[in-house]
Amino acid sequence: MKNSSIIKHTISEIIKIVGDSDQGDGLHVHISHNKFEKIPLGYPFRSDGYSLVLLLSGTFKLQLNLIPHTLLKNEVIIVKPQAVAQILEMSPKLSIISISFTVDFILKNGFRKEDFDAFDFFTASNIPKLKLTGKEMDSTVSIAKTLERYHRFSLEKLPYKEELVHSSFKLLLYQYGSIYKREFPNLEANLSRQEALMLRFLDLLNENFKSERTVQFYADVLCITSGYLSKVLKEVSGKTANQLIDEAVILEAKLLLNKPTLSIAEIAEELQFSDQSFFGKFFKKHTGLSPTAFRKAH
Repeated sequence: MKNSSIIKHTISEIIKIVGDSDQGDGLHVHISHNKFEKIPLGYPFRSDGYSLVLLLSGTFKLQLNLIPHTLLKNEVIIVKPQAVAQILEMSPKLSIISISFTVDFILKNGFRKEDFDAFDFFTASNIPKLKLTGKEMDSTVSIAKTLERYHRFSLEKLPYKEELVHSSFKLLLYQYGSIYKREFPNLEANLSRQEALMLRFLDLLNENFKSERTVQFYADVLCITSGYLSKVLKEVSGKTANQLIDEAVILEAKLLLNKPTLSIAEIAEELQFSDQSFFGKFFKKHTGLSPTAFRKAH
């Protein structure tokens, strides 16, 4: 069963795979031009962080949670840590900027309520790609390059490095948030504590959903009551904790069912169901199809 799980890479591991040097601190800025002769990550994987992917030229096709997306010049998309990503195609003349960062990097940098209000895309259930204007592209690329330059300096060589990195990073997110708000003006802002709790829950869920499926487990780790956790998650995402837990299990099951080398019994074991029958009933309850029927249909 070692090869049955969806591989989870840390940002550091992805950096190594694409041939970059690790910039540390849970933040990495990748800027490349015509660098890749072949797809560096051609299999489904999860990351432990967020990534803002901005296309400067060429075509970049990727799949997020089984949904294909094609990025063209001046388009940007955010990849969340709980999403299963797979790079499907990269054009030969590809120029791309990717800013990757962990949940811990966000939380340890003291974001204020106003910041979380601007960054709704952290917890939005469906984040489409966005098309930037020429001026927006110029400013976004400029900020990204500034952030990369500051982040690569050592503390000894750059006084106030942490402040410069933090300010540049926040400016970049406000730039993206501004465009996002323009395209989706009816989004409601959420309280910073609710946003932070949602982020922590999603991070925990991504790590534990196979073995821990009770709301009480996540509430205990977060040092809150299960009722309060579900209340906050419902307000922020529109879904209860139980719904989000079940969705994580079902998504993983669908991804594993797309691997023809795995039997239904092996998938049930990987997802830590007591037996194949229990897994089948759970899957059919949430999808309307048996695992076998889903596999045939897809």
